[in-house]
Amino acid sequence: MSAFQAKLERFESLALECELIADRSGGGERELYQKLAKRYRDLAQDMRTLIATFNIAA
Repeated sequence: MSAFQAKLERFESLALECELIADRSGGGERELYQKLAKRYRDLAQDMRTLIATFNIAA
């Protein structure tokens, strides 16, 4: 389970990094990093769902 938790934390960290970069960027770069941040947030949510599924089954 710790591998899943590590992935979750990594996705959250990457999302935060992308949001910070987007705040400091302009134009097309800002949009790119905002999209990346959203994607990483979505992946983190998917990982939370997966972890919850395993916790119920355990």
